Amino acid sequence: MKNLRRKTLAAASAVTLGVGLAVAGGVAPAASAAGPDTTFLVLAPQGAKTDKAAARVAAAKGTVVASYDQIGVLVVRSTNPDFVRDVAGAGVESAASTAGLGTALDEGETLEVSAAAAANATADPTKEPMFGQQWDMPMIDVPQAHAVNAGSASVVVGVLDSGISSSHPDLKDQIAKDKSASCIGGVADTTESAWNPTTSDHGTHVAGTIAAAVNGVGVTGVAPGVKVAAVKVVNNEQYIYPEAALCGFMWAADHGMQVTNNSYFIDPWELNCRNDARQRPVWQAVQRAIRYSQSKGVLNIASAGNSNWDLAHKITDTGSPNNGTPEDREDLTNSCLVLPGEAPGVVTVSAVAPTGKKSYYSSYGLGVVDVTAPGGDTRYRTNGASSTPTDGILSTTFNTATKTNGWGYKQGTSMSSPHAAGVAALALSAHPGMAPGQLASFLERTAESVPCEEGVWEPRPGYPATCTGGERNSFYGAGMVNAYNVVK
Repeated sequence: MKNLRRKTLAAASAVTLGVGLAVAGGVAPAASAAGPDTTFLVLAPQGAKTDKAAARVAAAKGTVVASYDQIGVLVVRSTNPDFVRDVAGAGVESAASTAGLGTALDEGETLEVSAAAAANATADPTKEPMFGQQWDMPMIDVPQAHAVNAGSASVVVGVLDSGISSSHPDLKDQIAKDKSASCIGGVADTTESAWNPTTSDHGTHVAGTIAAAVNGVGVTGVAPGVKVAAVKVVNNEQYIYPEAALCGFMWAADHGMQVTNNSYFIDPWELNCRNDARQRPVWQAVQRAIRYSQSKGVLNIASAGNSNWDLAHKITDTGSPNNGTPEDREDLTNSCLVLPGEAPGVVTVSAVAPTGKKSYYSSYGLGVVDVTAPGGDTRYRTNGASSTPTDGILSTTFNTATKTNGWGYKQGTSMSSPHAAGVAALALSAHPGMAPGQLASFLERTAESVPCEEGVWEPRPGYPATCTGGERNSFYGAGMVNAYNVVK
């Protein structure tokens, strides 16, 4: 997801936050002067077709750019500044502008590994040259798993992210190009250049953790025998807009993916409040897409976040939105959730350091976190010694400035989530036919329990956290995902 989630990587254009309104019958008033070209989500009533909503869009001087009839959601463009008001009428349940609702992807720094270092790496000779630097793989018993089942090419994991480099030597044969697309703007574009990375290598790094090939080059993924599909939801300014995530879930559902990895959150507010008029239509639309994907056999896996928040209790958020002036939102209730991580049916993953203990940044929560996985921690201390950047997760990279492929380290729950997605892909390879709910339960049952730390856990000063629960607890959920346990 990011090293510190609320860091802003790009400045958003000056826009007014779109207000979502529940709408009923009414007659559209006279049109106002044209405003900026803006994207809107328009929702038909649950279970209804979109034809009446589309007619209201036309009457309100809008243009439908994507119609998701399966879930009753339209992605619309309009220059009518009163569009949300004017679209009100029969066949429209709610509508919201997504202007200003882009979330900055904070991918943190990448420590690139030089070609010389890669060539001289010490590793298990039966593995990849840099396997010896992948401390995360033995932690979840990947070598033992590969001796039994390294994954089936019939399993496809959708990487909803910033794109995947199709020229990377560790990934070029791993990508299901016929299932890849860019969803920027809420509309699918299947051209290869569209779903390749442009300004971020975040998705390339995530994809390598899931499925980097065993080919004598670089690193190995958790499930090198499976395929990954690039589903690009991060634009060139490194923002994720709701319409792109919506398109991503729908694309994965309708193109045969069994698992998706989601290392991001939706909305510039880290927590999406379902009782907030600005945010409720976004929650409704994305939740419909997630439910639809589940009905089509997709298990969605997401990162818990990097704010060291206890997501099971009231939270004060002073760092959102991350594309404008932060607002103080105090004592937010459980109606405010990390989206998609806390959506029903989504497997939420926390992160651990090389010690196997909670990373200082990882959010947590009893009943929220389902499982944990390696995410790295370059700032923990062991026996008084500082950790190093190599205590992050080593995976595939793409330098967007020089347009060159490579390998490097990142840390975050963005890195833990793809470990869980890779283990899920191995489980499906060994045991085909599991429904999403069965697969989620299987991941938990085969996880290795990790007990709570006693007292306040503060591996880095200023980031205290207290673990609650027993065998299933707030830091680690059901425990550490285990690749061998799902295939043996």
